[in-house]
Amino acid sequence: MSLRTLSALEARVLAVLVEKQATVPDSYPLSLNALTLGCNQKTAREPVMAASEADVLAALEALKAMHLVGSVSGNRVARYEHNGARALGVPGAALALLTLLMLRGPQTAAELRQNTERLHRFADVSSVEGFLEELAERTPAFAVKLPRAPGAREPRWAHLLCGEVAVQAEAGSAAPAAARDEDYAFLRAEQQRLSAELEQLKALVNRMAVELGIA
Repeated sequence: MSLRTLSALEARVLAVLVEKQATVPDSYPLSLNALTLGCNQKTAREPVMAASEADVLAALEALKAMHLVGSVSGNRVARYEHNGARALGVPGAALALLTLLMLRGPQTAAELRQNTERLHRFADVSSVEGFLEELAERTPAFAVKLPRAPGAREPRWAHLLCGEVAVQAEAGSAAPAAARDEDYAFLRAEQQRLSAELEQLKALVNRMAVELGIA
């Protein structure tokens, strides 16, 4: 299918629908209110959002135009369900990985295996990596392996449904670490300076005590 780049909120709406189908099946399809609460959830979300129902409804309409979401007429309120796997042309396992990447941001394959447990159980990390590689090799690609950050043991993966990832921002994560190193070096030097001053003061006090005949 021809899929345009999603906005951050559109990706969040789609991912919440996939997540809640698996985690709260009795409440699925979701009402607008429940979907908005899921989008604004403060746990297991990166970044945390504060979308209004009007914002979510606009995102839903955009997703419906791309056949990623459909609506179901309820007794009182409209409810919404995703059509992610079919519309994106990916298997359920791959959709689970995309969902977690949309909900929580870049993660390692090991983190994804753990975090997708309720959506899809992967046999091992290598199976996760296999699906991620398939997503990365698509045209257009749906996922990308990010450069390994300094000090990190494993590379992280990100989704591309919202467009290219700012890799420089990921690589720039080394900047805070460098800043912490500089702060540590400064504090250590300051500690050494203060220790030296303290020793000088102690020597001065001892000398004055001797001169004054104070024991």
